[in-house]
Order: sequence, then structure tokens, then C-alpha cells
Amino acid sequence: MFSTLRRVLGPSLRGTRAWRAGQQAERTVERWRDRACRSLPILVRPRLKTVEVSVTAACNQRCIGCNYGRSFMPGHHLPLALARDLVDDAAAAGARDIRWYGGEPLLHADLPAMIAHTIQRGLSTYVTTNAVLLDRRIDELWDAGLRAISIGLYGIGERYDGYVQRRGQFARLEHSLKVVRERVGDQLTIRANWLLSRRSCDVAELDAAVEFARRYGMQLQIDIIHYSLPYFNEGPDRELQFRAEDRAAVERVRDALLDLAARDPSILATPVEGLRAIADWAIEGAAMRVPCDAGEMLWVGPDGTVQLCYVEFPLGNLHQGRLSELLFSPAHLDAARKAFRTECANCHCHYAARTARADGFRYR
Repeated sequence: MFSTLRRVLGPSLRGTRAWRAGQQAERTVERWRDRACRSLPILVRPRLKTVEVSVTAACNQRCIGCNYGRSFMPGHHLPLALARDLVDDAAAAGARDIRWYGGEPLLHADLPAMIAHTIQRGLSTYVTTNAVLLDRRIDELWDAGLRAISIGLYGIGERYDGYVQRRGQFARLEHSLKVVRERVGDQLTIRANWLLSRRSCDVAELDAAVEFARRYGMQLQIDIIHYSLPYFNEGPDRELQFRAEDRAAVERVRDALLDLAARDPSILATPVEGLRAIADWAIEGAAMRVPCDAGEMLWVGPDGTVQLCYVEFPLGNLHQGRLSELLFSPAHLDAARKAFRTECANCHCHYAARTARADGFRYR
């Protein structure tokens, strides 16, 4: 029901008081649904809200914590025809949005056509990009209908360049953002995903990221270094991954974030419930036991692989059959239930939303 209302009324109501009231109502329904499913797991059913599509494994950076284009699916790119078919099937199944990412999605020549087709089918869409090429492609992406992006933020200045292992990349990022703001102003929503890792866990680093986000009119989302995604790694000698002795440092950053949320809530995209739980997720990792909402998404890789989520529960491949043939199958149902019970790697993808929906559920 909410997906249908978003699709029909979203363009005219987005940002209004009615829109915010609708979002609050949806969150309330989701909390009650989460409680019911914890009591009666048989109620868990796969529902398709979001499709996360990695369109290419190619990348123009070599981030310390990323395996894309190296050990993970090197040389693979999702063909436009398959992308269009999956959009059609996702729309028919009631999905409400599609995220396009990579690798570096701006390296895919057909990305504007994918975006245009997504919008034509009535779905919301956004792109996750390192943005260093955004100034060169913004016109065609804008003409295709793109109105929202997210970017990875791994530090400021030399810190950023050191993480992506390319000199001059932060300067390129800044130039690109300046050009985009000059061309389309604030009509393009930009979110900066700041990576909280052992390397960046410092209040001064956070303050620099917040100042950068404000400079270019961006919200800041707090991402925590992963421990289970097949295309991420923990860096040489696990230098990015948190250890038990890091809890005090993470708690200092958490407290700074909570203070920021109280003073300027509009700057942060991560809900307060998620901010409060950051230290627990960062230090305890897979020991956290918050029901997972992966049953509401699908992940599609550049080689056509379809999985319930980023990490596991493979369902098929788009080179061998349509997405519609994989949806709501017995395998899909089984995967959704196992994910909800965290019978898996129990990653912290969507940690903030999961914590918010748990609504007081004891997760440790």
C-alpha cells in the first residue's frame, strides 16, 4: 500500500507535512510488523521494496577496503537489456526504488538509459558514485531524470587520497561537486556516506566531514566498516576493522554525533536510534542480534547474480532467467526468513533502520 501511495502521490507531496506524516505512519506500521514477526516468524514474507544494482565491477579508484574489479567480479558489466528487464519486473512486483552503483557506475556508458527507464516505470532512483567524473556526466544524467546521488567519503584531503590510493582525487571530487552545484543548484540531492573505521574514528575527522558536507549542501550518513561483505575487506593487517579496545574511541564519536543530531538534525541522514547503537555495531559485529530486513530487498551483481542481500542467499542469475521467475519463490521465502532470524553472516547493512525498527528490542 505504501509503495503504491509513494509512486502515485510522491511527486506532488514529497517534502510536505502530509508526506512527513505518511513516512511516520509507515515507520509505525513497520515497527508493529517487526514485533509481530519476532513473535510469529511464520509471518515473515519477502517483500520487494528496493533493488540494489551493481552495474559494473570497473572502478577508477583502488580503495584500501574494496575488492571491486580486482578479486571481485573483474571485467563484468550489466548489459542494458538485462537492466531494463529487471526494472520492469521490479516495478511489476511493487518495488519502490532502485539504487545503481558499482564499482564506479559512471564508467558504465548506459547508466543514463537505465535511470531514464527506471523513472519511466514510476520508480524512485539514485546513484552511488565516487563523483570524480560527475561533472563530466551530470548533463546526460540530469536529462535522464537523476535527482539524487550518494558519495563515499573516506576522509578529507590527503586522508581521502590515501584511502582511494590515487593522488589528486579529493581535489577532483571537490571540483566535480562545485561544477554540479553551479549547473543544477540544490535540485540534486547529495548524501555523503562517511566511513567510520579504525582509521577515521576521531572526533576531529568527523568534524571535518561535517564541515565538508555543509559546504556542498549534503546530508551525512554514517557507514560502519564492514566485516562480511565479499567485495569489501578490512585493509592490510585489518587496519580498518575495530577491536574491543576501540570502544571508548567509538563512543566518543557516537556522543559527538548525538550532540550534532540534537543541535542540527537536518545534517544527518542516520536516525538517532542508529547513532545510539553505533558503538555496539562497530565493536560487537556479528554478535548483534537485530532482526534483518533483507527480505525487503534484492542485490544484483554486475555478472547478473541475484541474491537476497549483498552477502549471501543466491537466488539465480539474470543471464539465465528473468527476475520475475525468482521473486517470491520457495527459495526467496526461505532466504527472507533465515535473514530475519540472522541465520547468516549477520552483517550490519541497514544497521540504523534495523535498530530503529527493533524499537527497544534487546539486541545484545
